[in-house]
Amino acid sequence: MAEIKASDVAKLRNMTNAGMMDCKKALTEADGDFDAAVDIIRKKDASIAVKKADREANEGVIAQHIQAGAKVGVLVEVNCETDFVAKNDSFQAFCSEVAEKLAADGDADLEEFRTQQVAKIGENIQIARSTRLEVEGGGMVAAYIHPGAKVGVLIEVGAGKEESADSEDFKQLVRDLTLQIAAANPGSVTRDEVDSAIIDKEKEIIAEQFKDKPAQAIEKITQGKLEKYYQTHCLLDQAFVKDGDVSIKDLLAQTSKKLDDELSVRRFVRYQIGQ
Repeated sequence: MAEIKASDVAKLRNMTNAGMMDCKKALTEADGDFDAAVDIIRKKDASIAVKKADREANEGVIAQHIQAGAKVGVLVEVNCETDFVAKNDSFQAFCSEVAEKLAADGDADLEEFRTQQVAKIGENIQIARSTRLEVEGGGMVAAYIHPGAKVGVLIEVGAGKEESADSEDFKQLVRDLTLQIAAANPGSVTRDEVDSAIIDKEKEIIAEQFKDKPAQAIEKITQGKLEKYYQTHCLLDQAFVKDGDVSIKDLLAQTSKKLDDELSVRRFVRYQIGQ
């Protein structure tokens, strides 16, 4: 009997999009013959998944799950072929269950669960990406799914005092922050988190654009343009979408003062279908 290597199983999985165990069983039954293994898979429950796997899954939804107590949360993008299926109640229930399973176990193997849904729906379905956040210290995680489920946000907001997370002021701040991220699409929490290579590239572009100006003028222009960049791409530097005269940094400071606590945005992710 042929030796079935892990690399062989992975190769067959890439060929067929079937589950790992299905691939291993098929290869064993076929004594290592890939063509025969594909035929075996096609004759079993995974056949629809095999036929649909080569189709592009460019539609889908963003789903979320926050566990009771708001200490653990998940954001997940699940893709399908058509917007019709993306709006299907059964598909959306599947996506919600995927998020719940990943919140319970970030390393959960959902391949068989996904394959079953492919057979049920009749389209290629892919769990494209997911992020699981767990609170470190005081605070909470929260999620927001924009109407239409094409954009979603997951955030961890920290607090120095555990009781702060129970206050309505804190919860309103978190809601405002998720809406801000969904609408304004920041790339980082603070300017310190921006990749230095990005800033260097911005400086290079500015220097080229204004190369005919004196060095002192270029330096001043660069500072101004970089400040504008931070105000656009860094959450704390952004203008609050509900009040353009207030920055997110100010909003955070105001709520911190109200609660007599030190609040912070620890991390966030923003998903948009296909991006």
